[in-house]
Amino acid sequence: MSCLHKIGLLVLALTFAGPSASWAQQSGTTKYKCMIQMTNYMGEGAYIVVSLINGKGGYEKTLYVLGSNKKWYPDVKEWHKAFAKKRTDISAITGASVAGGDRSVTVLEIDNAKLNSDYKLRFESAVEDKPYYVKDLEIPLTTESLSAKNEGTGYIRYVRFSPN
Repeated sequence: MSCLHKIGLLVLALTFAGPSASWAQQSGTTKYKCMIQMTNYMGEGAYIVVSLINGKGGYEKTLYVLGSNKKWYPDVKEWHKAFAKKRTDISAITGASVAGGDRSVTVLEIDNAKLNSDYKLRFESAVEDKPYYVKDLEIPLTTESLSAKNEGTGYIRYVRFSPN
């Protein structure tokens, strides 16, 4: 086969593979390591819920819950209201609460179709006998936000993401 034929076949293959390769990256999910650094507050471990929020401000999906004792879930008030209406099994996405000054690393699985559209990630936090923060951190679900250091406003000092 001549060199010209090989180049022609390569161009043809890339032409047809290009759109499907792009589509494959857009469909499905991507896993991100999520490191949460807490402020140095005094008190019990914080319960933190990471949720996917749609463009209308509604809860779309629970991505992770730090704090596995269900008796404290009502303290994360806004999430709990939404969760109680549409109960789902969250046992696979729960972990230990996180204390003041500590950090936690978890893995979040994010639907690629939601990235760079009108979605946000909300980090809600609650600590026993302390104020509740419905938006301790809320960031647009964009590639830019996922590559930046995001500052919290309550018990969370900051959050960083990295591809897993």
